Amino acid sequence: MKNQVFISFCVLTLIFSSISIVSGRNIVCYFASWTVYRPGNGLFDVSNIEPDLCTHINFAFIGLHEDGTINIIDKWESDDDGKYHGFRNLLDLRNSHPSLKVLVSMGGWNEGTKNFSKVAADPVLRKTLANNVGAFIRQVGFDGFDIDWEYPGSREGSNVTIDKDNFVALLEDLSAVLHPKGKLLTAAVAGGVERIDLGFDVPKVNEILDMINVMVYDFHGHFEPFVGHLSPLHASSLDYENGRNATMTVATGIKYWIYKGASPEKINMGIATYGRSFTLKDPNNTQLYAPNVGGPTTFSCNAPNVGGGRSGPYTRQEGFLGYNEICELHSDWTYHWDDEQKVPHRTSGDQWVGYEDPASLKYKVEFAVSKNLGGMMMWAFDTDDFGGHCGDTYPLLKTLKNHLA
Repeated sequence: MKNQVFISFCVLTLIFSSISIVSGRNIVCYFASWTVYRPGNGLFDVSNIEPDLCTHINFAFIGLHEDGTINIIDKWESDDDGKYHGFRNLLDLRNSHPSLKVLVSMGGWNEGTKNFSKVAADPVLRKTLANNVGAFIRQVGFDGFDIDWEYPGSREGSNVTIDKDNFVALLEDLSAVLHPKGKLLTAAVAGGVERIDLGFDVPKVNEILDMINVMVYDFHGHFEPFVGHLSPLHASSLDYENGRNATMTVATGIKYWIYKGASPEKINMGIATYGRSFTLKDPNNTQLYAPNVGGPTTFSCNAPNVGGGRSGPYTRQEGFLGYNEICELHSDWTYHWDDEQKVPHRTSGDQWVGYEDPASLKYKVEFAVSKNLGGMMMWAFDTDDFGGHCGDTYPLLKTLKNHLA
C-alpha cells in the first residue's frame, strides 16, 4: 500500500510539475505566422526569434470549423510539408532552451466568433473539439493550448445569452483532455469592462486556466471619429471633462479582472508592439481626442478605414503601424508624451500615431509588479524592432524582460 501511495504521489508530482508555470514572472510572446510573407525589413520568421526573451511562445493561429475540427489556416507556412515548417521550427527552439514552453493558439480577431459560439453551445461538438485539440497537440508536440475567442457574447455571430456559460463548458472539456496529459491551457481574453461582463464568468475561468492573457490594448483606433491611444495605462483628465469612457485603460482592465475574481498570479498583462494611427481633420489640432477625417463607425479592428493613418511598408494596413515602422521610418515625427496616460504619440502634418515605447512599457511593468501579476504578454514579435534597425534588437521585449527581472 505504501508503494502504491508513493507511486501515485510521484505520478501526480510529475503531472503537476509539467504544467506548472516557469518560476519567476512570465513573458508570453505571440508568433504571428503570416509575417513570413512581409516585404523587406518586415519579413519575420522563426529564425528571427531570440527565445531567451520569452518564457512561453504561442503560435498564432490555427482555426476551427463549425463541426469541431481544426482548421490549419495556412499549411504552407506551418506544416512540415510546407515551405516554412513553422510548427517544427518553433518547437525546435526548445532544444537550446529546454525551459521554454511552446503553445498553439486558436482563434484571433479574423477567426471571429461564429464557429466558437456554435461549437461551444453543443456538448457533442465541444468534446469533439477538445479531443481534436488534444490529439493535435500530442501529434505535433506542443506544450499546451491557448484559446483566443474574440469574444464570447460580443461581435456578429455570438450569442450574448449563452456564450459566457458555454465558454466555461468548453474550457472544462479542454481541461479534461489537456491537464491529465500535463499540457497547459491558457486563454487570451478581453481587457474592456463591457466585454469582460458579457463574455467571462471570471471565477470559473480563473479556476480552469493556467494563465489568463489580458488584451488591454486596442481601446481606441480608426473605428472611432477621433484620435486616441490604443493602450493608455491611466485615464486622461479629458475623459472626465468630456464625458468619455474613462474605464478604457490598462489599469482598469487589469484591476477589473482581479475584482471579478481572477488570481493576480494567473494574469499576464498584454502589450502591443504596434501603434494605431489616424489622419487628422485639422493638422493644427493634434491633442488627444482631436477629430480625424472619418466619422462614427462600428467598433471593429477591421472596420472600413474612415480615419486611419497611412499604411506602413511592412504591415501594409491603414490605421496601423508597427513599432519597427515608427522607429525606422518616422523617427523625425514630433514626439509627444502624455504624462496622465503614461504613453507617447507622434505627429507629422495630418498623421497621428499612438504606440508603446520603452518609457511607456516601464510604467506598465511597474504597474504589473505592483499588482503581483504573473507577468506580461506581448503581441507580437514581428512589429518590435526585431532586426535592430533603430539600435538594439527587440527594444520593447527587452524592456519587459529587464524590468520584470
